[in-house]
Amino acid sequence: MWLQQRLKSLPGLLSSSWLRRLLIGLLLFLMFYWYLGTERRWKFFGDSGMPGGAAGQCLLSEIHRWNSLVDRGEGLYSTSEEQLDTPFVSGNGHILIDIDSNKLWVASSSQPGSAPVHQTEYSPRFGVHLEGKRAEAQATMLWFRKGSVLSVRCASPAAPQSPRDCITIREEFIAHRSRPNVYVQRIHISNPSDRAAILDVSSEISYGNKFSTSVENLESREIILSSGRVSVENNRIILVVVISKKMNNRIQVSAKSEYTDNILSVVWTSGPIESSKSEETFSALKDGAKKELGELLTASVDELIVDHQQAWMDLFISGVEMRKITDSNTPSSRTVNTTLYYILSSSIAPLLDQRLSGEERSSLESSLNYADHCFSGHATMHAENLWPERVSSTAQILQLFTLWTLTLQKRGCKVLVAAGAHGAMQGMVLSFGGLQFTENHLQFQADPDVLHNSYALRGIHYNQDLINLAVLLDMEGKPFLHLSVKPQEKPVKLYACEAGCLNDPVELTSEMKGHIFPVMVTQPITPLLYISTDLRHLQDLRHTLHLKAILAHEEHMANRYPGLPFLFWFSVTSLITLFHLFLFKLIYNEYCGPGAKPLFRSKVTSKNEEGCCDTSNAA
Repeated sequence: MWLQQRLKSLPGLLSSSWLRRLLIGLLLFLMFYWYLGTERRWKFFGDSGMPGGAAGQCLLSEIHRWNSLVDRGEGLYSTSEEQLDTPFVSGNGHILIDIDSNKLWVASSSQPGSAPVHQTEYSPRFGVHLEGKRAEAQATMLWFRKGSVLSVRCASPAAPQSPRDCITIREEFIAHRSRPNVYVQRIHISNPSDRAAILDVSSEISYGNKFSTSVENLESREIILSSGRVSVENNRIILVVVISKKMNNRIQVSAKSEYTDNILSVVWTSGPIESSKSEETFSALKDGAKKELGELLTASVDELIVDHQQAWMDLFISGVEMRKITDSNTPSSRTVNTTLYYILSSSIAPLLDQRLSGEERSSLESSLNYADHCFSGHATMHAENLWPERVSSTAQILQLFTLWTLTLQKRGCKVLVAAGAHGAMQGMVLSFGGLQFTENHLQFQADPDVLHNSYALRGIHYNQDLINLAVLLDMEGKPFLHLSVKPQEKPVKLYACEAGCLNDPVELTSEMKGHIFPVMVTQPITPLLYISTDLRHLQDLRHTLHLKAILAHEEHMANRYPGLPFLFWFSVTSLITLFHLFLFKLIYNEYCGPGAKPLFRSKVTSKNEEGCCDTSNAA
């Protein structure tokens, strides 16, 4: 009974203006709160919304340092609140370190095109944990241009303290780019509190019965020697020897101080061998690994890290930049950069090998500067299997590497595959936009129908020059090509002309403003741009194309997509006209036809009608 009375009074309450405003405001607030999402809510409502209390607030300030890198497309990060289904790995083609699963992958061959496809039972990551912690918040970042994985953990001690007193543990995991056997784990601990902090160091060196661990001495220093095997096809095995610097089991960081250390590890592997040769091979691997670790322990770790970072930055001189995406089939900037990083992490870099002879280095650089007939076929920009939006495991990374290697080899890029990571980057950039080297020129043969997206291809090797090519859109949305050359010590001798080469070729210079070319479409379809070092070749090229017509891009699109036929629009117009005529007829019959009601009633008529009504009511 009480519920029925309340339900009957509900319409009366809703008729109140202030209550309606309150309900509308509450609805808008809920919609806005849902739209912000978790990360935006932290930023909008302040640090107090960050889970984890003091540790969460400390982590938020650490993540703030990464935002600029992520915004520039140089990395991505994951937190416990918003986890990315993306493997955080660091590799160099010889080894691959999966930080999340704490697994080591190794390659069975040092030849270009091979990848670290064999998972071992060795766990390369050393764990550093605060004793007596009350709460901990963690975030991990994949840094593309530096080839490393960053991890930051903010731990609050058992005693209640402010966020400024949280212990911050920063780690960096590196599979060295130019020294393929070296793995580095950098540790930096910051203790701003008034108490000393004690941290435990643990290592889960091995699992199962395929790895063994022992402590040995190397030049008056203790090292950890781990050895094991990986079974491969034909009843063969791959031996793996890992030697690491031994850490203390406990670290004490004084109040208001910091602690820094570097854990150096050397990974040596054999090729597939028979089990009968395991003892002899193990002895050779052990001696080689010890010798290399001894050299590392006497070298400067900072120089080692700088060398690694510079090697990765040189790789990313080339690349793809997504400027504006107007459809759902084009990969995002994050997808492109993540794919490039995964492929490079799985590729060896023979050009960085100090043991490479001068003749071999010259041959690889020559093929890298002019890869004849690469990349043949259509552009891979919209190939979702080559630029996947989601990669969720290390095994999928290795499958993607195999697919890219096969694609480049079958599309005329075998010389680039032989050049390792540098060649893989060059081949992927060429394939993305549909660039192809021929005997005398480099041609841009993108599909004119997909130029509504804006992107840039940078660091394209052409002899000794680096070319940047961008597809841009003007204020009206019409595409045009922007071409520039990186400044070099020697003067640039390059020429370019648009589709058809009807206009005289333009001599390219290293000016910052670059050169602009219109997008012209020929019938039949030919490349949109030609680049060559031979001016006479481009001048003669126009006479060999045998074209029927050359159209501007907007004319080509208008002819290709002329719109709906005339009969459709005539039918729609006729229906609209007939509907309005029928509506006009109804209105005319209502007010102007026989028996129509008057549009206006006089006051006298109204009073008479009211009197008649009163009389009839009285009767």
